[in-house]
Amino acid sequence: MPKTLLVTGSSGLIGSEVCAYFARELGYAVHGIDNNQRAVFFGPQGDTRWNQERLVRELGHFTHHELDIRDRAGVLALVASLKPAAIVHAAAQPSHDRAAAIPFDDFDTNAVGTMNLLEAARRACPESPFVYLSTNKVYGDAPNRIAMRELATRWDYADPAYAEGIPETFPIDQSTHSLFGASKVAADVMVQEYGRYFGMPTCALRGGCLTGPNHSGVELHGFLSYLVKCNLEGREYRIFGYKGKQVRDNIHSLDVARFVAAFVAAPKRGEVYNLGGGKANSTSILEAFTLAESLSGKAQVYSYVEENRIGDHICYYSDLRKMRQHFPSWDITQSLAETVRQIVESWKRRPRV
Repeated sequence: MPKTLLVTGSSGLIGSEVCAYFARELGYAVHGIDNNQRAVFFGPQGDTRWNQERLVRELGHFTHHELDIRDRAGVLALVASLKPAAIVHAAAQPSHDRAAAIPFDDFDTNAVGTMNLLEAARRACPESPFVYLSTNKVYGDAPNRIAMRELATRWDYADPAYAEGIPETFPIDQSTHSLFGASKVAADVMVQEYGRYFGMPTCALRGGCLTGPNHSGVELHGFLSYLVKCNLEGREYRIFGYKGKQVRDNIHSLDVARFVAAFVAAPKRGEVYNLGGGKANSTSILEAFTLAESLSGKAQVYSYVEENRIGDHICYYSDLRKMRQHFPSWDITQSLAETVRQIVESWKRRPRV
């Protein structure tokens, strides 16, 4: 009998990549939880049914469960029946802009939904690794206090202490997070607590820009995917503040799945990791325009709004040294240019919405 993996948000970018990787590369029987809530949060452009159908069609050992993680009784019952060998929790309300308009939905999904899953795991399979997709927004806007230097196309850290990026020891309090960031902090800390208090094998992955060809990027979430979509369709991309020089590190969903697999194989208790592309895979919006244009052959249409998003980072890239130290067999395999190339090809194949 193959081992069983339970993945929440299984039709999303990271969830679907994890499903495919564990099924194809590791031989797991995969159960996915998803109710297409992304379409509720973001409208038709956020719809992920196409990805759900792809998983059902392409993966031999995949079972879809139409379940909302806010349904406590449903979550408890499903985890009790499956007793999975590992749980990967990727379901979320993922936009810090959208959260302000739907604060109860945001908190109930991100914080309470995570609590439902943690308690279900503690009751049914406390020895099974539990991997939570957190966010770099748990650091709030505190990274903006680091001394910066302005370059021709990007901002960068002027303080040599952050030459490799933001480490896991960076403080998370006394800063503005957005409501989304705050709800993810609540879940992040609870994941750590179940690891430390109950001794469960848990970790929170504080993602930078997680991206890849299966991303249903929209303006409020999925920066690189949405930027490429705008480029290909001649849509206007709106830059919000910081001269378009704000920097993010981008990590391909395959490299995320590979790290999840590494943790599941050798889990630790109550850990946190800054999971991003690192400085090598970082880009500003202006630099991403140039890269997209070089791959598509189309000029980027954009406008500029002299107002940054609340809690937005001027510059953020992840310090990957702790991840590489704990899991020396893991490293980034997909470059930024290759990632964008795959996103371009994926949007070309998909029907317009």
